Amino acid sequence: MADRSPDLSPLVEILKALRSGKWRQFLRGSFVFDTMSFRISVLGSGSRGNATFVATGRARLLIDCGLGPRVLRRRLDAIGEDAAHLDAVLVTHEHADHVGGLRGLLKSRSSAPIEAYMTRGTMEGSGAGDFALNGSAIVPVASGCSFTVGDVEIEPFAVPHDAREPLGFALRHNGVKVTQLTDLGWIPDGVCDAIRGSDVLILESNHDLDMLRMGGYPWSLKERLMSRHGHLSNAAVSQFLAGPYDGRASHLVLAHLSSQNNHPEIARQEARQALEARGLDASIVSLASQDAPTYPIELG
Repeated sequence: MADRSPDLSPLVEILKALRSGKWRQFLRGSFVFDTMSFRISVLGSGSRGNATFVATGRARLLIDCGLGPRVLRRRLDAIGEDAAHLDAVLVTHEHADHVGGLRGLLKSRSSAPIEAYMTRGTMEGSGAGDFALNGSAIVPVASGCSFTVGDVEIEPFAVPHDAREPLGFALRHNGVKVTQLTDLGWIPDGVCDAIRGSDVLILESNHDLDMLRMGGYPWSLKERLMSRHGHLSNAAVSQFLAGPYDGRASHLVLAHLSSQNNHPEIARQEARQALEARGLDASIVSLASQDAPTYPIELG
């Protein structure tokens, strides 16, 4: 007589996922979650803390974690997301406004560990080797060596900045490319190649040159900001958009604006004028804020 006992293996897998704390990853493997679109929000951008949220059907990521735990939770709540669901953090470099909240995030995640990806130079510069991980992990990565988190292919690339081993990140999912490029003094050919084909480009537009030169910063700091290992000016962004930019993006988010040496409308207008001069759609330009998350961009 044939054995008609029910197949309990699916239930066993669910129970294993629940016990291991990986039930969210298990659910994301379902068809419903797998068809979810790319979802992107810059949670905060500026000298007081940076973090960008990127989600797909099987991954919830941060690019940088420069916001404290409470602020991070509030910003994620504001876009309908939960910090407890994060799977990984991609760290661009060791400066406090990009990594200052990482120690607290990792320490708080004992029940659902996450991974933080960064170069060895960033590990050394941030002191990440001394972080209390509570089951989470620091994963070393290198420029030009792609890796995958969930269903996202991640391409790290080197950028010129005054940090030990800084990176930009390009993320691919279902034929869509999202790139974040901040904290760099200029855009060399290799970086142009890395960001080419981006559907969403989050691009630094840190300062207005005249405002910076006439402002109250010490001259040594002004020189650092304007150097090839400093930060992109509005003029540098305009030159990029007028020249090597491939015109592919449907969303251009200007980020890391200085609160003292820039004005949002100056940055916006310079970028829009550069696009319009090429006959490109200037309505794609939006601005990230230090104090609130951007409205989520969703792409299929």
